[in-house]
Amino acid sequence: MPDTLLFDLDGTLIDSALGIGRCVVHAMERLGEPVPDDEALRRWIGPPLRTSFGPLLGGDAGRTERAVELYRERFDEVGWSEHTVYAGIEDAVRALHAAGHRLAVVTAKNQPHAERIVAHLPFGDLFETVSGATHDGRIGEKPELIGEALARMGVHAHDCWMIGDRHMDIDGARHHRMRSVGALWGFGGADELREATWLCEVPEALPSIFGGARYA
Repeated sequence: MPDTLLFDLDGTLIDSALGIGRCVVHAMERLGEPVPDDEALRRWIGPPLRTSFGPLLGGDAGRTERAVELYRERFDEVGWSEHTVYAGIEDAVRALHAAGHRLAVVTAKNQPHAERIVAHLPFGDLFETVSGATHDGRIGEKPELIGEALARMGVHAHDCWMIGDRHMDIDGARHHRMRSVGALWGFGGADELREATWLCEVPEALPSIFGGARYA
């Protein structure tokens, strides 16, 4: 039987560094705080916003919430569209869908933004559901987001794979005892993804991985 494949969004389906970085800068400038450098901004891709803003704002819950609001303000206006689709990922997703795999997106982006982005992807209609963070942060960590996707699709973790580029994706899969693929074309890298079941260099290799691995 074909597997259910859960795809991370940022760093796996799309390169969203530009939009995320600009929205972080917008929030920090509006708060009168120092702006993180480019290397630090890349580390924002993957974790929930509150997880990233909190330490920079001294753990101040009120200012952290304000930073999240400011980020989302710009993201809702323009940041959601400031991304590019990774070369080769559309063909890979289409091939996996044609092979009978069920597909979903699991992302720490808030639900409305994630749905808007996926809906505008040229292959977005191939995903059965998008599991994103709740506005209040109640659901935002990868184990919770994966659990929500499993419940919506009525599938067992044993029959699923998580595909992502950051350790949060792999850790979330391990939490559910689920197999995983580390997407090396994203923002994590081989060392960060070393606990993945498989490492994949380029999107074009995904169909061949699942062509054999699902029977393992």
